[in-house]
Amino acid sequence: MKTYFSNLIPRIQRFSKKLDDLSLLTDQHWVVINEIENSKIVYIFKKDNRLLISNNGSIEKGNWEHLGNNSLLIDRASNSHLFKQGFFDENVLALKIDGKEEYAFLVNENKFDGELNTAESIFKFLEEKYLQQLNQTSARNATSFDPSQLKSPCTKVLKNLNDGRVMTIYSTSTRTGEYNIGDKASIDGSVPEDGNYHFGWTGCVTIEKGVVRY
Repeated sequence: MKTYFSNLIPRIQRFSKKLDDLSLLTDQHWVVINEIENSKIVYIFKKDNRLLISNNGSIEKGNWEHLGNNSLLIDRASNSHLFKQGFFDENVLALKIDGKEEYAFLVNENKFDGELNTAESIFKFLEEKYLQQLNQTSARNATSFDPSQLKSPCTKVLKNLNDGRVMTIYSTSTRTGEYNIGDKASIDGSVPEDGNYHFGWTGCVTIEKGVVRY
């Protein structure tokens, strides 16, 4: 399957369904987005873990298995692949190549035969449906952050988050680049929503009411 880099998927993962929602995954016709006009590849995940792959009507049989931990194993006659869930709803299935920041996109055939038949159209659809909703919610909940109200001297520690934004932590640590629990944080001049924010491969900071908790 052709893969695409996308920094949109991590930003909307909170809206994703789980891969073990078999009512959405199985017995649907999932069309692979490969942008090759003369080739239509369709994946059909059966409830008994059989996998039917149609390539312009020619059928190949394989197997699939949900391994837990948001992982999906696909076995074909020629190869096997382990995918991580990127994003999943009734219209789009984005599978992350394990170990890479790339995604394979499959679209429910009902949508593929309509407006979703290229990677660009998928990105636009997901952005309009989920990212704008997220931005509107953030704007309603955002509280302006005023660094001048900090009581202790601090230095700015910048974290490039995996969703493309930059978090500023107002660190009271005496060690360069480090911060303490209880330090204030902001994103784009506003107090971040409560939650876990990821950066790099393993970095994570937990924010509650604009304060570092972990």
